Amino acid sequence: MKNITLIIPAKHESESLPIVLNKLKKFKFNIIVVLHKSDIQTINAIKKFKVKILYQKNSGYGDALINGINFCKSEFFCIFNADGSFKSSEVIKMKKLLDKDKLDFVFGSRYQKNSDSYDDTIITFLGNYFFTKLGQIFFNLPITDILYTFVLGRTSSAKRLKLNQKKFAFCVELPIKAIKNGMNIQSSSALEFKRIAGKKKVNEFSDGLKILYYMIKFFFLSR
Repeated sequence: MKNITLIIPAKHESESLPIVLNKLKKFKFNIIVVLHKSDIQTINAIKKFKVKILYQKNSGYGDALINGINFCKSEFFCIFNADGSFKSSEVIKMKKLLDKDKLDFVFGSRYQKNSDSYDDTIITFLGNYFFTKLGQIFFNLPITDILYTFVLGRTSSAKRLKLNQKKFAFCVELPIKAIKNGMNIQSSSALEFKRIAGKKKVNEFSDGLKILYYMIKFFFLSR
C-alpha cells in the first residue's frame, strides 16, 4: 500500500527490527526508520531491507516521530513499533475504519472489545486507565487507550497540528491537539504482543509525571 508510510522509531532494536521488517514485506508499505547515527548495530541489522533511514539529530521518542511525520510524503502515515508488539494486519483494518468514517486519526486500543495485551503490567494498565479517563474528562477524547501510540492518520492533518512534544508526552499531545482542532478521531481494537527482545524504553513513573504535567498545563493554558 504505497499511500501509507510506516514511521518506525528504533533505539537499539537490532534483534527485533529485522523480524518486524520481514513480516511487513508482503504489505508493501513505505517505511521510514528513525534512529541515531550512533546506533550502528540496528543500522547494520536492517541494511538489506528497502526502507528509508532517517537520522535523528536530537533525542526523545516524540522527536523521532515528529521527524518521521514531517519527512513523510504519502497521504497516510502509521506509527509502528520496532519491537514486534504490533500486529501488521491491523494497519489495514485501521485504514478501512478511517476511510469508512472519514476520520483524521485512528488510535489502536488494547482495552475494548476484541482487544488484548500480552505485554501489559498492572502499573501500565492502571496508569493508562488513569490518563485515558483524564483525557476523556478534560478534553472529551473519544478514545479508550491514550498511551498506546499505534496510530494511523492523514499526514496533512498531523502536520497541521504542529506537534512539538519531544518525549513520551507526544502520545497525549496528538489526540488532544486533534480534538482541539476539530478533527475526527476514533479507537480501533488492537492486540499487543510481547516485545521480541530488549527492554521497554518507557519509565512508568518519570514519564507518567511528565504526561500528567503536560495534560494539566495544556488544559489550563488552552482554555
